[in-house]
Amino acid sequence: MKLFKAMATISSWTLLSRIAGFIRDMMTAIVLGAGPMADAFFVALKLPNFFRRITAEGAFSAAFVPLFSGKLATEGQDEALKFARNAQSMMLMILIPFSILMVIAMPFVIYLIAPGFAGGNGRYDMAVELSRITFPYMVLISLVALLGGVMNGFDRFAPFAAMPLFFNLALIAALLYSMAGGAAPSTAHAMAVGVLGAGVMQLIWMIWQCARIGAMVGLTRPHMNDDMKKLFKLMGPGILGAGVAQVNLFIDIVLASFLPAGAISYLYYADRLYQFPLSIIGISVGVALLPMLARAIKSGNHSEGRALFGEALTVGTMLALPATAGLIALAVPIISALFEHGAFTADNTLMSARALQAYALALPAFIAVKILSSASFAAEDTKTPVRYAVIGSLVNIVLSIAFLKPLGHVGIALATACGAWVNAALLTRAVLHKNSAVTWTAAETKQLLSLAFCAVLMVGALVLLQTSGFATLFSQNVTGRILHMFALVFAGMGVYFFAVLITGNMRHFKGLLQKRA
Repeated sequence: MKLFKAMATISSWTLLSRIAGFIRDMMTAIVLGAGPMADAFFVALKLPNFFRRITAEGAFSAAFVPLFSGKLATEGQDEALKFARNAQSMMLMILIPFSILMVIAMPFVIYLIAPGFAGGNGRYDMAVELSRITFPYMVLISLVALLGGVMNGFDRFAPFAAMPLFFNLALIAALLYSMAGGAAPSTAHAMAVGVLGAGVMQLIWMIWQCARIGAMVGLTRPHMNDDMKKLFKLMGPGILGAGVAQVNLFIDIVLASFLPAGAISYLYYADRLYQFPLSIIGISVGVALLPMLARAIKSGNHSEGRALFGEALTVGTMLALPATAGLIALAVPIISALFEHGAFTADNTLMSARALQAYALALPAFIAVKILSSASFAAEDTKTPVRYAVIGSLVNIVLSIAFLKPLGHVGIALATACGAWVNAALLTRAVLHKNSAVTWTAAETKQLLSLAFCAVLMVGALVLLQTSGFATLFSQNVTGRILHMFALVFAGMGVYFFAVLITGNMRHFKGLLQKRA
């Protein structure tokens, strides 16, 4: 499957899931707002996801997918599936006891990651209760990620890309079920049960999809053979890097827990919005690029590898820059339109918008890291991305502490952006030097500067619209705010792509739509 087609498939499903996610977040904001119960639920939601980034799409996938794709290309389907079965059995042998231990020790865990919750208003007890319900989701989504890696190895990207949609639909169903009562604690409990139910649905879906293409993984007795030793060896640096990154996220929560109630919620809502373009662009590029580039490198086809990397870089740059500019320029109208309903106030909008603007600065860096890391993982080099991810995370931690007092929750988001750019700069230099499938020429530099100029024009147009009384054309009710947001978004997109057209950059995008021989 051509890279651009694979990216389009993943992006389409991701877009659907993000739309469902926005509906979920709007409903959550109406019922929970940005108060103590919302803070408690968001901690319970983040906790299994911290470990998922190691056991699912983090260190495990970075090591598993290239090995599985390589076996599929060189040894055939039977040997590749035998490897996947053994990996799945080893995963279960480790994760099930770990999950049980975490559920038992949850009071200590919550006190460790959110010590500020112990100060009263019910956040601590609620976070413990909810986290005990949500944490087993980590085991389920890790199995889903393994089966997704198998499907991606066969160039079947849609089934795994649909997984976030299941998650959001499950939480929407939980919200609808609980909203009849309307009490925040019961809603938070229903949403925690929805998280666990989503994991069950996702696993059943992936098992069925694997069965459809004759790639059932199943269970076997785990064996620590040479393949498993290689898998764990490749995972080692990723676990270290992901561990440091998760420590960084834990510290963010620790720091935010000492801020006034609502700080964790402000960061959550802002994070959800900046994750929207990151997932559609960065994750879709990385997921599609990894197995294809791994096969190209394994087959010694470096020209194909360079072409794949060039496509990923072009699409990533062309979409990341306007997304960043748009989030910065339109933070307030976007958050107001999506979340300012019910318990979510205008002050909550302003506080969340400031965090969103800081997070948005990290977007191009994170997308660059995703593309460059995929190139390294495809060459079975897990050490280089991890080395610089650790440095970026340490920068993030130090700056989060330094920025907390003067900037509050915005300082935490700004530190994230600074750490991401340090990581991207160091990784770019290292990967360009080491990986033969990665090139950067003066033409790429010229294109980057030209696209940045187009993004600046877009920001200028949006600022003019917002200061010219354009908003007075719309009513100030919910429908009016949503129409105002969409009008600004489409106006910004129109200006950007018109600038791309007149600067000659559209030819790069058209080239991606043409089939390569």
